Amino acid sequence: MARALLGKLLVRKTPRGILAGRIIETEAYLGKGDRAAHAAAGKTARNAVLFGPPGRAYVYFIYGNHYCLNVSCLADGVPGCVLFRALEPVSGIAQMAEARGIELAKEIDLKKISFLKKISSGPGRLAEAMEITRARDNGKSLVSQRSDLRIVDDGYRVRRVTVTPRIGIVKSAEQPLRYFIARNPFVSGRRVH
Repeated sequence: MARALLGKLLVRKTPRGILAGRIIETEAYLGKGDRAAHAAAGKTARNAVLFGPPGRAYVYFIYGNHYCLNVSCLADGVPGCVLFRALEPVSGIAQMAEARGIELAKEIDLKKISFLKKISSGPGRLAEAMEITRARDNGKSLVSQRSDLRIVDDGYRVRRVTVTPRIGIVKSAEQPLRYFIARNPFVSGRRVH
């Protein structure tokens, strides 16, 4: 599922307009047998979304200031999820920058990769840019047409995927469960290819 999500769009409907970013980096978490997974110790009130049904948003708060977005992806009752690590901004870029507290110097900023990368490269940044919070989005269906936050397939074709060990964690970090679109400039953290 982590590989299959690459190239899809994450879309948020807001009263001010549509926010959209192409999913270019993901990371898989395998549930009970994965020491890095929030479901490793079993089902709790906090992580219940991870146990299904599939297609639900699991949002958690990290480092005291960032939300992170995951999607449950295994059969109902079986824990497992995919973390969204980075998006390539596609629509509503000025609103995303504003949500991140990034000031636009001029219209040309919207075309600079170095500027755009600050918007949604990294799990905390993308959640902030897409106005994602635990209170608002945890448990929400990301596959329902009625949802204001959903995954959309617009037919984009991913040519090549790079797989590396996960980053930003200590437990089970060596597992090759991080996926990203090869050579995409919006990848967060270390890029191998």
